[in-house]
This record gives sequence, C-alpha cells and structure tokens, in this order.
Amino acid sequence: MARVDVIMPQMGESIAEGTVSRWLKKVGDPVKRDEAILEISTDKVDAEIPSPTEGVLTEIKVDEGETVAVETVVAVIDTLGEAAAAGVGLAEKDAKAEPEKTVEREPAVERAPEPLPETVAAAVPEGESAEERLRRRSTPLVRRMAAEHKVDIGKVEGTGHAGRVTKKDLVVYIERRGETDAEAPLPAKVASAAAAPSGEVVHPSVEAWPGDEVVPMSRIRKLTAAHMVMSRKISAHVTSFYEVDYTRVVGIRASIKKSYQERGSNPTYLTFIIKVIADNLRKHRNVNASVSGDSIIYRQSINLGIAVALDWGLIVPVLKNADELSLLGIGKQVADLAERARTKRLSPDEVQQGTFTITNPGVFGSYAGAPIINQPQVAILGIGSIEKRPRVITLDDGQDVIAIRTMGVLSLSYDHRVVDGADADRFMVDVKRDLENFPEEVV
Repeated sequence: MARVDVIMPQMGESIAEGTVSRWLKKVGDPVKRDEAILEISTDKVDAEIPSPTEGVLTEIKVDEGETVAVETVVAVIDTLGEAAAAGVGLAEKDAKAEPEKTVEREPAVERAPEPLPETVAAAVPEGESAEERLRRRSTPLVRRMAAEHKVDIGKVEGTGHAGRVTKKDLVVYIERRGETDAEAPLPAKVASAAAAPSGEVVHPSVEAWPGDEVVPMSRIRKLTAAHMVMSRKISAHVTSFYEVDYTRVVGIRASIKKSYQERGSNPTYLTFIIKVIADNLRKHRNVNASVSGDSIIYRQSINLGIAVALDWGLIVPVLKNADELSLLGIGKQVADLAERARTKRLSPDEVQQGTFTITNPGVFGSYAGAPIINQPQVAILGIGSIEKRPRVITLDDGQDVIAIRTMGVLSLSYDHRVVDGADADRFMVDVKRDLENFPEEVV
C-alpha cells in the first residue's frame, strides 16, 4: 500500500501560504490523477488543485478556511485504496510494514499551530545577517510595502507562520503608527479593530441594527480591500476622461465578425481597445512603468491586466506581450483567460507581472468611472458604456449637423508621482485617434 501526500503548492514566487477554500472530495472518495480535489486561495489567485495520483482520499489534514504554509501536507491519498475499502485509515504499522512503497514528502516549512511569541519570532540564528533575517520574516511584497512606507520590518510583530510578517501585519502597523504620530487617541471600537490581526484592512466596528444581516468578508474581498486601500495611500491619483467615437470600429466589427467567430475569436469593443492600448504603450513608456523607492522602472514588456468580475470577487488575469498579438489573437486569449478565471483554472503566472490594467464597467451600463490603480502599476484604463448618442459633426463642406454616432467614454487614472497630466493626455489623444481611425489593414 502506497501513500502520496497532497501538499499546499507554491502559487507564485512571493507566496508563502495558502487557504483551503473548499474540499471537492471527501475522505473515502476515489480520485483520478489530475482530477481537482480542493480549491485554494492565495494573495495572487484562486485555483483548483489536482490530485497528484490515482487512488482513494484517505485523510484530510487541513480544514476549509484554514491557512497554512506552502509545502504543508493537506491530504493523503492511498494509491491502492486497500485501507479505504476495509473501512480503516492508514495506520503507522502499514507504513512500517511496507516502507519501500511509501511515498511521503516532508513539508519544506514546518507548520506551526499558532503564531510564535514576539521573543521567539524575533530570534535570529547565530551568524545570520540583518538582510537574511528580513527575508526570512517577510515576502517580497511585504518588503516592498515596508520600503515605501519607511517601516523597519524588524519592529513589526508577525502573526504569520513562524512569526513571519504578513501584509495584514504591516497594514495594521502602518495604521497604528499613523494614529500615534498624530497623537490622536483611537476610539475604543476602532482601537479594538486595529489591534486584531484577523483582517487585511483595519476597519472600525459599526453597530448592526435589528434585522441587519452580518456576513464576514471572503478572503478575496479582504485581499481586494487591502490592495485598494494601499493603492489610494501610495499613489497620487488623477483621472482624465476622453469621449471616443466608435462608429468606424462598429463598421469594421460587422465586416469581420463572422470570419473571426469561425476561427474562435469574437471581435468585441474590448478587443479593439486592447490592441490600440498595447500599440501606444510602447510610445508612452511613462504610462507603462512602476515606482520602486526613489526610482522609476520603465517596463519593457507590455503585459495588460484585464479585470474580470466574478460572483465571489474581482480577479485580473494578465495578457502577456499584448503588443505582439494580432487582433484575432487578442480576442482568442482574452476569451480564454476570462473563461478560466470564472472556472478557477488560472495558473499563478497568469495573474502576475501586469504592467497596465484595463477595467470595463461599461458592460454593466456605467457611463464612466475613475478606477483605482492596480499596484505596482502607475495607470489603469476604465471603459464606459458604448452606445448610440447624438453628436455634432462637421461635414466636408464645413456645415455642422447633428448625427447619430456610437460613442463611449474612456477614463485614465494615473499616478501623478510619475505621470504628469501632459503625459496622460498625450497618451489618451493617441488612443482616441487610433480608435476613431482604426486601420482596416490591422484586421
């Protein structure tokens, strides 16, 4: 009888832990190799985890809602199914009786049942440098946030695995430090919330009235809240709005729609916008950048994050090297990414390394919006609803007339630390021009 451990995978280089969202199988269920057996949630992505082998699920070690370090054993599969068929678990004597068939993986990071005390968490192995200690106690994301807020991670009490400083620890520390610096005492309920390490964002307590429904935030909602609050605090947000005439795009879409659909691609308005944005980011590098301390990183890759609204939250899969794709290729990849986002089949790599984000609230009828920048990027484009509206146009003979045109508003929120108003306007003028005069040879 052989045992195979199912481990919490490393879903991205900066991910140190994951949460078991839901078990898709129960103890005693047969499983096939590569069949999804559980769902997990991390800072980067929600994903289904496949079985590493065929057999019977004989043990579940981590309950739903529990967060554990990567490489932690979360379940055990009996590849022969003898123990499950007999109605008993895998006993130690079975492992000892046939050690040559045992396939066990020890977790790379030993699981701690509860956070270590500060004195233990702060302990440093003899000879370890300060840089090594910081790296051991935090992820790259946390270290970057700490640098931006000028926080010494060594002074932050970690509540993560083995005293590791997590993003929520840093957010709580920054919030409390801000109150202390201002010498303003916290109200009792707010102080209680600030002291609690259970949330990604420090929310003041609000009294529920009779008849109200109180629902705890989901993990993805907590992560989104923390990310948005952090972005508003870091970036100097400014938003510009441009009205775009899509009438030419309408005609081109009608002429290519059938042939594109036959090849598995739907030429939506979003497809055309992505194409124009990708082509123009190469010419406007300030908009395709990031801030690192007192330096600016001008990205060479054009990787577009496309926000996808899900029933349980928001996720942003990334279209890599979008400037190298044709209109047909963009349509295919966007549809594929959106479908796999809805079915939780995105890989960690597909939600990382975005350089610019596009969000499309217009599909829900929004006229225009001012979206929050997706850190560590410096700009995000919002697409408003596209519909027929009256517009004054000038004919070739100079006469002005009112005509029915297909119109929509594009908004660009940008980080004024890096992108000046003139930079943003030049970028948007080029985007507007290229959409209103989209070349037929591109399709």
